[in-house]
Amino acid sequence: MDVSEPASISSGIAARYASAVFDLAKDGKALAKLETNVDDLAAALDDSADLRDLISSPVYSRDVQGAAIGAIAKKMKLQPIMANTLALMATKRRLFVLPQLISQLRARIADDKGEVTAEVTSATAMTKAQSDKLAKTLKANVGKDVKIKATVDESLIGGLVVKVGSKMIDTSIRSKLNSLQNAMKEVG
Repeated sequence: MDVSEPASISSGIAARYASAVFDLAKDGKALAKLETNVDDLAAALDDSADLRDLISSPVYSRDVQGAAIGAIAKKMKLQPIMANTLALMATKRRLFVLPQLISQLRARIADDKGEVTAEVTSATAMTKAQSDKLAKTLKANVGKDVKIKATVDESLIGGLVVKVGSKMIDTSIRSKLNSLQNAMKEVG
C-alpha cells in the first residue's frame, strides 16, 4: 500500500478548492479579506481541539458538520466566498482537508503579493528587531518580500535554521557539533 496516496488525495482536493476560492476572491478584489479569513481559520484550528475533531471525525454527519461550520463562519464573520466554500466542503464531507486548504491559500496569496515565507527555527525567541533584520537580509538574497514564520527549538543550543522554499541554511551550534563529531569519527 502506498502511504503517500491519502496525503496526495487530500492535497489534490485542497488544491482544487484553493484555486476556486482564490480566483473568486481575486476577481472580486477581496484578497485582503480572504487573507484575514485564512489567518483567522488557521488560528481557530490551532486553538480548538473541538474544531479539529469536527472536521476530521467521521462520527459527525454532514448536517451536523454543515450547521457547525455555518455557525463558526457566521461567528467569525467570514466573507461569503469562504463561508460558502466551507458549507460546500461540509456537504461533500471534505472538511478534513481544511488545514491543507489554508496552507494552499496562504501560498497562493503570498505568491500573488510577491512574498515568500521563511521558516526560521531559533534556540531562543527572536526579537522584533532581529526578525526585521533577518527579513531584510533574506529579501536581498531572495529578491522578494519575506514573511518570517518563527519557531523555537532549544535543542539547537544557538544559531538559526532558515528554510526558504527548497533551500535550507543551518547555522545552529547543534549542527556544527554534529559535523565536528562526524569529523572526529573519521580521524579516529
